[in-house]
Amino acid sequence: MPHSQQTDIVPITMPDPSQAPDHGTVPLASPAAAALHSPLEVAIIVPTLNEAANVEHLVDRLNHVLHGRAWELIFVDDNSPDGTSDIVRRLGTQQRHIRVIQRVGRRGLSSAVIEGVLASAAPIIAVMDGDMQHSEDALPQLIDAVASGQGDIAIGTRYIDGGGTGDWDEKRVWMSKLATRAGQVALGTNVSDPMSGFFALRRDAFERALPRLSAIGYKILIDILASSPTPLRVAEIPYVFRSREAGESKIGARVIAEYAELIADKTVGRYIPIRLLKFLMVGGLGVIVHLAILRSLLGFGLEFMGAQTGAVLTAIAFNFFLNNSFTYADRKLRGAALLGGLISFYAISSIGAVANIGIGTWVAGQQNVWWVAGIAGVLVGAIWNFAMSAAITWRK
Repeated sequence: MPHSQQTDIVPITMPDPSQAPDHGTVPLASPAAAALHSPLEVAIIVPTLNEAANVEHLVDRLNHVLHGRAWELIFVDDNSPDGTSDIVRRLGTQQRHIRVIQRVGRRGLSSAVIEGVLASAAPIIAVMDGDMQHSEDALPQLIDAVASGQGDIAIGTRYIDGGGTGDWDEKRVWMSKLATRAGQVALGTNVSDPMSGFFALRRDAFERALPRLSAIGYKILIDILASSPTPLRVAEIPYVFRSREAGESKIGARVIAEYAELIADKTVGRYIPIRLLKFLMVGGLGVIVHLAILRSLLGFGLEFMGAQTGAVLTAIAFNFFLNNSFTYADRKLRGAALLGGLISFYAISSIGAVANIGIGTWVAGQQNVWWVAGIAGVLVGAIWNFAMSAAITWRK
């Protein structure tokens, strides 16, 4: 199980904007001037997918709240078809503190954040979404909380005094709180908003957690908290989550599934690979499909051998396509590769079936207990199928 994260959490009240300190006299027309004449203070990492309608507005607001600081803005774009990367590049030609990493063939918010952090030398890293739902007014407080040593990481939270979820309906609030509680219990943390995507942290804290990061899904914060070899000192700063004004929400079944996978990876995944568990789950469903097809074909009057053959072929195909979309979603085969993958999976599964029968027969001869022999054969066949399909069918 992961180490306990019962750390001291410092809630920080949002200051009156009218009393905010003056960080310099750099004119807003030249937001990069501080970065050119001062040591780099902070990098803002913004992962994006189809946020072309929000990029310029976000840049304008960040130029306002961060002017006078030495900062850079790194968009990490998953090859958005709406031209998000092109817009950032155009802005970058005019404002030298702005740049983009355009990822081709790679997807995922967590991995995008990791690439963005590794592309910067800044001692403090801040992460926020590109959809304008994170209040940029809280960003200076997040940065200052880390810079002043109040915490190794400062988290923008919706769930302490001064924070809020905006115009969310009751169902969405309930789902968010349920997921938050699940993360707190599973990972042993008392952070009020571990699902937040709005935070700042010290680079050295990130680098200590880096070797253990799962990079699964959209919740990089909870990954960092769970992966740190020592508990992080946490400061919490309230903010009110805003409604999206442009673009489309990325929340869906896939996001929920990836969050569940991340939780599993940070708990049981330390002992059993999550991908193996997913492969075995698919195999279990395949057994049900096999029996259903076998029963149906026997009902149509087929001899057992013919019915069994049809059931085996169908179950193998079922397992292949479900594994392709679920277990190996990050290596999903498409086009001509899909047919080649199916053929290789049939070959691997055939050998696995032979191993299943052989090992089961041998164990039965040694133990003379039919169910022990059956389980032994299934396990050997399943591990063979998993290992070989990972190496051949869905190789990196």
